[in-house]
Amino acid sequence: MAFKNHIEETHGEQHLRQKHLMLDPKPRGEMNAMVMEAMHTTTWKFWVVVALLSAVVLFGLFWSWGILIAEGMGVAGVNRPSYWGIFLVNTVFWIGISHAGTFISAILRVFKAEFRRPFTRAAELMTTFGLIQAGFSIFMHMGRVWRMYWLMPYPNQRLLWPNFHSPLTWDLLAITTYLLSSTMYLYLPLIPDLAMARDRTKGGWQKIFYRVLALGFRGTEGEWKHLRSAMNIFAWAIIPIMFSVHTIVSWDFAVATRPGWNSTIFGPYFIIGALHSGMGAVIMVLAVVRGTMKNMKYFIRPEHFEAIGKLMLIISMGWAYFFFNDFIVQWYGGDKWTQTLLHYHESGPLGYLWFFMLFVNIVIPWSVLWNKRWRSTPWIVFIVGLLINVGMWIERYIIIPISLTINRSPFTWKLYQPGIEIPLGIGTVALFILLYLAASKLIPLIPVWEVQEGQMAHSLKKYGRESVVTVSELE
Repeated sequence: MAFKNHIEETHGEQHLRQKHLMLDPKPRGEMNAMVMEAMHTTTWKFWVVVALLSAVVLFGLFWSWGILIAEGMGVAGVNRPSYWGIFLVNTVFWIGISHAGTFISAILRVFKAEFRRPFTRAAELMTTFGLIQAGFSIFMHMGRVWRMYWLMPYPNQRLLWPNFHSPLTWDLLAITTYLLSSTMYLYLPLIPDLAMARDRTKGGWQKIFYRVLALGFRGTEGEWKHLRSAMNIFAWAIIPIMFSVHTIVSWDFAVATRPGWNSTIFGPYFIIGALHSGMGAVIMVLAVVRGTMKNMKYFIRPEHFEAIGKLMLIISMGWAYFFFNDFIVQWYGGDKWTQTLLHYHESGPLGYLWFFMLFVNIVIPWSVLWNKRWRSTPWIVFIVGLLINVGMWIERYIIIPISLTINRSPFTWKLYQPGIEIPLGIGTVALFILLYLAASKLIPLIPVWEVQEGQMAHSLKKYGRESVVTVSELE
């Protein structure tokens, strides 16, 4: 009987180790080799995808942008009354995508959520690459992009300054601040893994690349102490920056006296919407990385999809609350133009988009993510994340060009019809994916040292017949 109990307990421990990455450690050298092998293993399918994305970026983004610059904004659909179109829809969307990196890495690091360890870098890369696409979208919206220096508050001899009443100036300051801070926050925890890649690369330009970026990191006690201190400072500092950035984006609309925009709840509503789309994008990236890169199934497990699925479900509930809060207050307010706009959203020529947005942002997550088995299945949560991002893009489309259709001058009402914005938007998506593919071969997507640190802190202890997971504080 005692032998039987021992066998059962052993099987229980084995199940826990297979289920939880932090309880299933491998030798440090083996884990480093697994990550490096994933970086260096490249198939013909990878290069086909790279070639296709490069073609889309070349013709969909840069060629179309050249046409926009040469021909002027007339080739775009922006016109009276919808002077803001897909360019700013994409700007708000990409800034929202970028929020996931800060939320997962900084906030979960502050709260010491251990499940975040293997995928923080994938989320942080999303922040940087998403902000790049947001910057491109703003420059496209400007039209005369060569005059972008007018947005920058720099001293000049003619005493000419940007118009600080312009939302474009607000967005430039917000995106620039967030891009610089998030890139530095991405770089700090990357240093130990760059040093690992430096030591495991034999020669060539890659050796030089890693040696320069690793800054001579050798893993001494003093270096680790300074690195952890810097990361803690940045983790606390970047959280208010994250909230302020999308609040400023919401002010682009809320400060206007247009129907449907003049809302005091737009700040938190935009923040929760950014997290909604960002978490969906993160889970899509994790599913693709796990399914396409070698050895990634060891690092990214169903437990991680299950944990992010819970966050997605909670955030979906928060988004639904703020959406209906904003809707009910404006509907009850009594302004006839706002009520006309709300009725137009539901029953206008594009009313089906309004109902589809609610379906994929609320009904789908609530129907799927409550089930542990479903939210632990990568392909299921990938589809949910994809639908959420489609729904959140539609939500921004409804807020910006569709809402601009209804104003206080009915003789100007006209449905927005996009033009060259469509290939330009597709080009930004292709560039985002292409940057991710390039990063997957240049830097370790898995923060190996963080995983190893977490595995050192976790252990199984026996209390009677039960095996209990314990976590130790590492100094």
